[in-house]
Amino acid sequence: MTIIQVLWCVLFPAAALWAGERYRVARFFGPVTLCYVAGILVANLPGVRLNADAAMRVSEAAVPLAIPLLLFSSDVRQWPRLARSLLISFALACLAAVVAAGLVGWSFRGQTDEWWKIAGMLVGVYVGGTANMAAIGRVLEARSETFVLLNTADLMAGGVYLLFLLTFAQRLFLRFMPPFTAAPHHDAFEHPGEGLSAWTRHHLRDMGLGFALSVAIAAVMLGATVLAFGKLEAAPALLGITTLGIAASLSKKVRSLVGAYELGEYLLLIFCVAMGSLADARLLSGGNMTLFLFVWLVMGLAIILHTALSALMRIDADSTLICSTATIYGPAQIGPMAAALKNRALVGPGLTLGLAGLALGNYLGLFTAWGLRWLGGG
Repeated sequence: MTIIQVLWCVLFPAAALWAGERYRVARFFGPVTLCYVAGILVANLPGVRLNADAAMRVSEAAVPLAIPLLLFSSDVRQWPRLARSLLISFALACLAAVVAAGLVGWSFRGQTDEWWKIAGMLVGVYVGGTANMAAIGRVLEARSETFVLLNTADLMAGGVYLLFLLTFAQRLFLRFMPPFTAAPHHDAFEHPGEGLSAWTRHHLRDMGLGFALSVAIAAVMLGATVLAFGKLEAAPALLGITTLGIAASLSKKVRSLVGAYELGEYLLLIFCVAMGSLADARLLSGGNMTLFLFVWLVMGLAIILHTALSALMRIDADSTLICSTATIYGPAQIGPMAAALKNRALVGPGLTLGLAGLALGNYLGLFTAWGLRWLGGG
């Protein structure tokens, strides 16, 4: 049964990607949601008994391997070359996420013992993405049910905000922000995202090399942590993996590995199925509204703060919206957002910022969590 369970976690993401390419309903919900739902449904089927240890081991293996693969497409040398308005708005979005999580987390410190962990995880996801939230949760030893609830709430809140972004957000923002003016942005390039475009036999060699490099980075950092501390310490290991992933991205050969990002996202989908299979339906329907409210308040306050600060700095509406998309959703939603804005010039910069968020999310999330714990006397 354990072997079947592991195979289910590994193979279902392929079915989710295939369905997303062919069916409108599956495309609307997205592979991430489909994988979580599939895991939850199987875990709660009558008569089915899943191995929780196996699911946890699969999820713990997927994250450290996914992080370098997601970062290989980034190039930190491009960050300073972006337009000043984009850099400022991106920095404000990161600041807004930290401030919002800190304020909401502090106000919830009497509601849950994991308040500072949750705040750090939410900074990770609203600066970077799901990989960051999972990595931070692993480092801080957050309960698995906490992650499932947070991710469920984030999917719901994120769906509402994405609908707003793709419909009338630009018209609303233009009422109090200047319009976009052409600037020497980088040319648009093919955006990485959840799909099957890179999964061809011509790219299998590059994907294999990327995976091998990711395994090597994870093995080096895990081994170094054991040697340095006498045991495996998640915090230095995952921060080291992030740092080595960024360092590897400085190599042009590494950045040119086709399909590395998609392979990293596939590992995240495996993680989603595994984590979903740990979910107890009673937790999702039993009214733990504290965590749901926590997530919605952090996301809402972060968006409001980012928008207000960008408006005060006279950042244009399109740059503000693309930075909000890059931090909250990551690179995958930049293409659709740029299309909604009718501004293809922002595709390349938006993708660069999305990858920058993935690189910064672990650092900002962990520092926020540790700072709140220190302030709270924990």
